Amino acid sequence: MNENTSSPPPSTSFSAPFPATIEPSTAGDQSLSQLQSLPSITPINTRPKKMRKISFPTTPRPLSADGEVEAAIRYLREADPALIPIIDAHEPPSCKSFHRPFHSLTRSILYQQLAYKAAASIYSRFVALCGGESFVVPEVILGLGQNQLRQIGVSERKGSYLYDLARKYESGILSDSKIVTMDDKSLFTMLTMVKGIGAWSVHMFMIFSLHRPDVLPVGDLGVRKGVQLLFMLDHLPKPSQMEKLCVKWRPYRSIGAWYMWRLIETKGSPLIAATATTAAASTDDLQQQLMIYPSLTQQQQQQSNQGLSSDLG
Repeated sequence: MNENTSSPPPSTSFSAPFPATIEPSTAGDQSLSQLQSLPSITPINTRPKKMRKISFPTTPRPLSADGEVEAAIRYLREADPALIPIIDAHEPPSCKSFHRPFHSLTRSILYQQLAYKAAASIYSRFVALCGGESFVVPEVILGLGQNQLRQIGVSERKGSYLYDLARKYESGILSDSKIVTMDDKSLFTMLTMVKGIGAWSVHMFMIFSLHRPDVLPVGDLGVRKGVQLLFMLDHLPKPSQMEKLCVKWRPYRSIGAWYMWRLIETKGSPLIAATATTAAASTDDLQQQLMIYPSLTQQQQQQSNQGLSSDLG
């Protein structure tokens, strides 16, 4: 499946479901902190005479936690001075309420590869078919027929994606509480097992729905163009090169990516030239990095996105 990897997120909010800004539903939703408080089930291996120590993966504090965005911005200002002009030019992002994970993933599938107006219309009809936003749940979706979905504009392929997601919830492979408490690597692996959900969709979901702080969406065209501009590259960086160039943003690469979208939005302003100069001056080993990581030539957007498959694996 080819994902649309070029839609920038809302200008200031990490709360809106991607790829467009709408007011989140509150009916039937749980707060992120409530979901994170639910216990996750982890198998415990035992030996006859003693218990073996087990390491549990931990999830970082979400960006919606009090003071986390402010802490991230302070960190990025110190870690990468090239970002300071961009940070100063924009209001900080905000992280507010959010849809339940299942709802957000469903919406992501419905919006794939469609113009905003068309996707919004289909989504609205889909919600009505379910009986309201609070009824966008696995059992309701599994009760919908393919003909019902087709009548509201959902293709047979997307219908199969919705069914697969719902079945994985129904079987217990996935759940909202598991998704919220799962570490980033495990979450990426589990969600990309769902039909129709690829690397870009997972990265957007992790940033804008779960508010994970350290996600670098290396397949997003806007972020790639921002990194290209920031570091004055003559080519779109490959994912491996982006990982190297943006390592200093860890553990707040989600915020760094957000500022790359803002950088692209303001392309052409005097700020950009000053920022790019600062970036080059503050990256002593940039030329060495460019020698190690081969460049991508400028291509049409779709060709560029398709060329990432081996790096995103």
